[in-house]
Amino acid sequence: MGVVTLGPRVTHEVLNQVPVLAGHDVADDPALLEAVDREGTGWAAGALHELGLLAGRAETAEQARLANEHPPVLRTHDRYGNRIDEVEFHPAWHALMDTAVSHGLHAAPWADPRPGAHVARAAKFYVWTQAEAGHGCPISMTYAAVPALRHSPDLAARFEPLLTARTYDPGLRPPEGKRGLLSGMAMTEKQGGSDVRANTTRAEPIPGTGEGAHLLTGHKWFCSAPMCDLFLTLAQGPAGLTCFLLPRVLPDGARNGMRLQRLKDKLGNRSNASAEIEFDGALAWQVGEPGRGVATIIAMVSATRLDCVLGSAAGIRAATVAAVHHTSHRLAFGKELDAQPLMANVLADLTLESQAATVLAFRLAGAADRAARGDAAEAALLRLALPAAKYWVCKRFPAHAVEALECLGGNGYVEESGLPRIYREAPLNSIWEGSGNVTSLDVLRALARTEGAADALLAELDAAAGADTALDGATAALKAQTAVSDGFCASRLGPQSLGGPGAPFGTLPAGLDLAAITDRARAVTAGGAR
Repeated sequence: MGVVTLGPRVTHEVLNQVPVLAGHDVADDPALLEAVDREGTGWAAGALHELGLLAGRAETAEQARLANEHPPVLRTHDRYGNRIDEVEFHPAWHALMDTAVSHGLHAAPWADPRPGAHVARAAKFYVWTQAEAGHGCPISMTYAAVPALRHSPDLAARFEPLLTARTYDPGLRPPEGKRGLLSGMAMTEKQGGSDVRANTTRAEPIPGTGEGAHLLTGHKWFCSAPMCDLFLTLAQGPAGLTCFLLPRVLPDGARNGMRLQRLKDKLGNRSNASAEIEFDGALAWQVGEPGRGVATIIAMVSATRLDCVLGSAAGIRAATVAAVHHTSHRLAFGKELDAQPLMANVLADLTLESQAATVLAFRLAGAADRAARGDAAEAALLRLALPAAKYWVCKRFPAHAVEALECLGGNGYVEESGLPRIYREAPLNSIWEGSGNVTSLDVLRALARTEGAADALLAELDAAAGADTALDGATAALKAQTAVSDGFCASRLGPQSLGGPGAPFGTLPAGLDLAAITDRARAVTAGGAR
């Protein structure tokens, strides 16, 4: 009887698989580019596309994967038992951070006098955070810290040049000995949460210092980005709740009395560290007027809100592009998925949501840029429109993410697709500051307390309704170029819409050019075709 030799057997040929979404320019986004031009920031296009190509690289996607699969680790003590309170990150995190800082996504626009500098920064943040959202937290915190810090000119003069520097310099060292700084934030406490006026942390003035130095004793239930160099925080001083700037390391190189108790085990945002901390006689300098902590910190809140809108719009865009890419290359029932009528409707609907979120985000970025340069009307509009936009866009992100995930079928439920990470990230920006109720109440507060806010918003709506012939002509020309405005209004606002903003994706009315809409979410990969 002969010997039977068994070799490898081919059970099947791998067919009908979707190519990796890589090698494309993430900034090749019609709504983004149109918005940047509309806000007069076309001068930033070159740098934006440079960053977009970095964001679309396979190497960047691998960095994002590693940063999330190897989350930060807290090291409270060294091998000898000395308290060190350090957060250890994977090298991929540092690579992502270095790109973000070197491209000025943090506080760089505060040192840039060009009109539109904040819009350019917003566009870069929107593009790069699509690659990996978690590291956007310290980037956003640093951006938001500068306007609050300017309430104390001496502190701003001391630290702002280092906060705006485009050098990523990690590690715990005295801040003024570093090449660049990052800022975190520590506001909420166990007993109060979003109600920061319930804070119990105490601030005791240090006699004879003459520079607003205090010692802080208490705790913070959420400290955003505890690896940073500086922190804005709130504490009860002699005059009431006051804002303070706290360094992680003292000028003599010793650790400040800021103890990291543990890192939060979060649903998403896993590449980034969030901590519970205690202040044990920690040195901090007063920012702004004593007893006016909330008023001082409001500029920081506004800036972080803008980044919440931008970040959610970016996540919505990334999910849409992934869904369109997958369905464009996957055959089902005899043709590409995106050519199936029901799937085509869903993809166009997802794209509408993405385009609208992007347009709104950059209208607000433009308002923020002009408000930072002294435009009172834009500041009034921003005060009302920003919390409203944060509520809308951030609330829509989770529903959008799950629908985009479903476009990939079972593949979308697998980590390798990238959609589960987007899905876990989706609720974060909505709960920043607390529940949506907090944001809604702030809309009412803006209406009641901010002079000109309601008028500014009504003027914006009147303009959009075509109150003069010049605007009517521009609107007509825009509608001739794209179906996006018609589709969004018909499906979300018109009487024929099925349930308004809460309608399921894929229920667009008949008569829309679905292919024209969806093309605006199609990535151009290395092959050159969308």
